[in-house]
Amino acid sequence: MSELPVVPLESPTENRLLGGRVTLRQPSRGYRAGLDAALLAAACDAAPGARVIEAGCGAGAVLMTAAKRRAGACFIGVERDVGALALAKENAALNHLADRVEAISGDVDAGFAALGLTPFDAALSNPPFFDDPAALRAPAVEKRGAWMAEAGLKAWTTFLLKAVREGGTITLIHRADRLADLLAGLGASAGSFQVRAIHPFADAPAKRVLVRAIKTGKAPLRLLPALILHPRDGAAKHTPEAEAVLRGEADLPWL
Repeated sequence: MSELPVVPLESPTENRLLGGRVTLRQPSRGYRAGLDAALLAAACDAAPGARVIEAGCGAGAVLMTAAKRRAGACFIGVERDVGALALAKENAALNHLADRVEAISGDVDAGFAALGLTPFDAALSNPPFFDDPAALRAPAVEKRGAWMAEAGLKAWTTFLLKAVREGGTITLIHRADRLADLLAGLGASAGSFQVRAIHPFADAPAKRVLVRAIKTGKAPLRLLPALILHPRDGAAKHTPEAEAVLRGEADLPWL
């Protein structure tokens, strides 16, 4: 496992998410949370009292927005980047969530057992989208850790499977063209898959998929109605359905 590059810290920017209910401080350059984080948080269905872990939490966008959506659930984010981890802790305090949101140092590549934690009720993750350096132009140094899964996508699915109890849920967002790899990676110990495709436009192929699995689940795979992000006519930035999700007025539910 290679070391993350040391990137000079700059003053973070401050953004408002979830219709203004969440304040997020994040790096002014490098990896910044966006639509994927918002969709993943909207797909979290943790009940009050549930323990939820996020693998690779970054500055905490998913942690904060999921915690605001799911009152009573407790969240732990795992992050190896020192700067992002510090911002995640700061954001938990800034949003008055420190009583049930925690960010800890850890590396997915090292495995869940290295954290010394008991399995959780649910796990969330937006794994790095690439694991082959030849597949894209080398990302900026400050983005490499978020874009490139050095040990491969399999390391992330293995971590998530170990991170939840039997009957626990695993929810991910990833590139649509990696759906087969996600299903294969989780299928060794999980089932009851549900898949929701995310399309940029109604007449365009999906670019993202939300995948939910249950550890030791046995139900057949279900394909759920797709979410369309943008109208073709340009009259609005997002479709009404997508806008409601982004503002926290609607969830992305599972069956």
